[in-house]
Amino acid sequence: MFNFKYVRMLRIFFIVTIFVFTSPLYADWATDTASAGSKPYAICVNPNTNKIYVANFVSGDVTVIDGATNSTTTVSAGDGPCAIYVNPNTNKIYVANWNSDNVTVIDGETNSTTTVTAGDVPLTICVNPNTNKIYVANFVSDNVTVIDGATNSTTTVPAGDGPHSICVNPNTNKIYVANTNSDNVTVIDGATNSTTTVSAGDKPCAIYVNPNTNKIYVANLTSDNVTVIDGATNSTTTVSAGNGPRAICVNPNTNKIYVANLTSYNVTVIDGATNSTTTVSAGDGPHSICVNPNTNKIYVANIGSDNVTVIDGATDSTTTVAAGNYPHAFCVNPNTNKIYVANYYSDDVTVIDGATN
Repeated sequence: MFNFKYVRMLRIFFIVTIFVFTSPLYADWATDTASAGSKPYAICVNPNTNKIYVANFVSGDVTVIDGATNSTTTVSAGDGPCAIYVNPNTNKIYVANWNSDNVTVIDGETNSTTTVTAGDVPLTICVNPNTNKIYVANFVSDNVTVIDGATNSTTTVPAGDGPHSICVNPNTNKIYVANTNSDNVTVIDGATNSTTTVSAGDKPCAIYVNPNTNKIYVANLTSDNVTVIDGATNSTTTVSAGNGPRAICVNPNTNKIYVANLTSYNVTVIDGATNSTTTVSAGDGPHSICVNPNTNKIYVANIGSDNVTVIDGATDSTTTVAAGNYPHAFCVNPNTNKIYVANYYSDDVTVIDGATN
């Protein structure tokens, strides 16, 4: 992995990786397409309002999709929006802008915006809806910007080297930051902003929490494993994964963890009770992954084969759904059972009806 601290001009590396495309057979699922801006990079949903927000990296804006009609509105953001997160309690949307080192705050009711200064290269973002605090991982300045959602005032908390991914356990008010260059995780106490460091594997690049079990799962890109952190003690366990674990998600209802392995073209399924594993085949270059806990379906975006692998969590059987060109990120609205896939090179969003498979 490149060290962006010294090679700032290589920021674009993450968005120009090219994979060999194949021609898979697709299932006859009901899909629709919504237009986005130039190079949609990240996506999130507010299930309370049924609005979907797409961060467009090159056009520097956010496409707002009405989930009922798929009609769109465009809202200006900063330079290089690369991560987006919503607080459903306040109906505020937070956009991390890679190149302008700030966060655009969108009022979901009016689409009016406010700009909040962040650190150097804000890469990922998460929200604790219980405290109305927003946490922004700044990759180059090695810290986290904490935004008070009520006032937009900020506090800076130190992290490790190259904070790459961030998540929160709202039940414990702990924030977990995967530091890809120092091979560890910074644990932030949301009440005091004090920190603890926990060792992880090589190049931790993604992190996810199961709030029901208070376990945190860290995908380690180059050591091909997952570090499991016990949130109560910060003790760790290591679980083997496939080659190049790139993304991770959790179904808290079943206590199953799903790891997308970028270079072995499969998904490792971890049983959270025993840490035993199963392997499920995916498409070429599984890059991101998400779950609908209501239906127990898992969705894997394959950037090399331009499709989505749908895993039935009860049986581990799979279905393939066609997407656009280079499906880079996606989200699920569990209330409507719709899945939204941001296609980076075709500048659109594939909408999958999860009920009509």
